[in-house]
Amino acid sequence: MPPMSTPLPLTSHNHNRCIDTALQAAQIYCRKHGEKFSAMREAVFRTVWRSHQPIGAYDILDQLSRTDNTRKRLAPPTIYRALDFLLAHRLIHRINSLNAFIGCSEPGGHPNSQFLICQNCHTAIELNNASLQESLRQLASEHHFNAVTTHLELLGLCPACQSQGEP
Repeated sequence: MPPMSTPLPLTSHNHNRCIDTALQAAQIYCRKHGEKFSAMREAVFRTVWRSHQPIGAYDILDQLSRTDNTRKRLAPPTIYRALDFLLAHRLIHRINSLNAFIGCSEPGGHPNSQFLICQNCHTAIELNNASLQESLRQLASEHHFNAVTTHLELLGLCPACQSQGEP
């Protein structure tokens, strides 16, 4: 399955298809690796993929608590366990600067990503630039540092917010 690309806010796309494609890729990944994609993990995954904006754990908890009144009261550890699973299998990413999570465009794939994060609308776009990764690896090597993973977050304004004249 080819990697998905996260669209810019001005890029038109079918977001329901985007979510369905991500969910299908995650299910295939879990089956292939003998992992259980439980109903709770799927619910958390869907909530993270609901938009291209990072979402915090307590916001996930709040959204899931509101969408299913028949479910027992959800507790933060339940959400965090699901998030830990999704992170461990690279089905989602953690955006450190926002203490939030976003879907991964290539399930189980690249541990080294770059993100463009709009400071205004909070849309986050995942990039996977191999030459940038190589440059970072080389820079670390020049300093005798063995980089295991890299996580780069660039904060700024997306095209939509720029066109609205946001500062």
